[in-house]
Amino acid sequence: MNHDFDLSAVEEEIANCMRCGNCQATCPYYQETGFESSVARGKIALAKSVLQGKIKYTPTLAERFECLTCYACNATCPCGIQIDKIFLAARAVMVRNGGSPAFKKLMAAALKNQGLLDLGLKTATLAKGLLFQPHPSGGLSPRFPLGLDLRRVVPSLSPKTFRDGMRESVTVPGAKSKVAFFTGCLVNYVYPSTGRAVVEILTKSGVSVLIPWKQHCCAAPLALNGVMDVAEQMARSQIDLFSGLDVDAVVVACGTCGESFKKKYVELLDGAPGYAGKARELAAKTCDIADFAWNVAPFNRQLLKELAMRVTYHEPCHLGRGLGVTKEPLEIIRTIPGLDFVPLREPERCCGNAGSFSFTHYDISYNILKHKLADISGTGADAVVTGCSACRMQLEDGFAQEGLGKRVFHTAELLAMSLK
Repeated sequence: MNHDFDLSAVEEEIANCMRCGNCQATCPYYQETGFESSVARGKIALAKSVLQGKIKYTPTLAERFECLTCYACNATCPCGIQIDKIFLAARAVMVRNGGSPAFKKLMAAALKNQGLLDLGLKTATLAKGLLFQPHPSGGLSPRFPLGLDLRRVVPSLSPKTFRDGMRESVTVPGAKSKVAFFTGCLVNYVYPSTGRAVVEILTKSGVSVLIPWKQHCCAAPLALNGVMDVAEQMARSQIDLFSGLDVDAVVVACGTCGESFKKKYVELLDGAPGYAGKARELAAKTCDIADFAWNVAPFNRQLLKELAMRVTYHEPCHLGRGLGVTKEPLEIIRTIPGLDFVPLREPERCCGNAGSFSFTHYDISYNILKHKLADISGTGADAVVTGCSACRMQLEDGFAQEGLGKRVFHTAELLAMSLK
């Protein structure tokens, strides 16, 4: 077991906290609850006691460590504390000590077995008429709780997954480079149009694409919930697969997936014989599609066609604050002719999705989203562009419930639309 997630790894971070309260001003969770235990400095005080073994796991204690991992507190901390690492260490200790609720166990069982996940989601697709009802927006609403709030509007699962509909290797004659594409779960099962857009951008830029069929979930949902043993197993599996490929880069279309490859695997496998070095090598080769298309293998701007619409851009937390990909999506948007781009007042403000958080704390998640919806409405935009499929689901849910009639595109989709 990796020891980057215990007291010895984060005690210096904990000691550096001055309890100044700067994190209160930017924490979306605290802004909705107003509880001191919801803000970073409150959680840090609790984490110290958990990691020292002074207090043990209880469901109530676990609730105190709920967090969107949006990194807003990290960005505003004057001491430069990596606050998320303290929370993850506390979560990992609690899980190791038996604090693994049924939800986490079910999530671990589903995500570590790609075949089981495929079967479950394909069965859900066939049974969607029984489980869901059409929503006027074009999405679906659950007929029964099913772990989803009955108000929620979700996109339909694709009848055919992205990987099922693509060749494993898409070769470009005279290609200047070759990349592997890590699709992630939402692109594969829910938004295959994003995956097709990524492949189109790459091939039209003279890049051959390999889409390994044996790839699986990046393990971020487990690592972020403290289920480190299974997350570490999945990280090893991904490294075994992608390190053996003869490619120049690994392209991702999700900030959270990109963080797994560039940061989390390195942390999970630090010091692991045979894996630590490979994790660092894989991290160095991983690149978000916006970064790759703008900086590494630039698309041909002469091929761009006009798109007549007004758009704005929502910056995903894990793509912006997590990976530092902030300028490239905006440069791509501004390059497309015909677009009327109107920036948000707070483009980097969390939308409230945060993966499993939106399932377990839907009311708070939606209240956080309302701030983003108001910002978007103020731009008069027809559509929102973003680089994260989870953010897309959250925004589409809000647009549907509020009757706003706006569309959401992944940055890659918008660029591919202009390249056609």
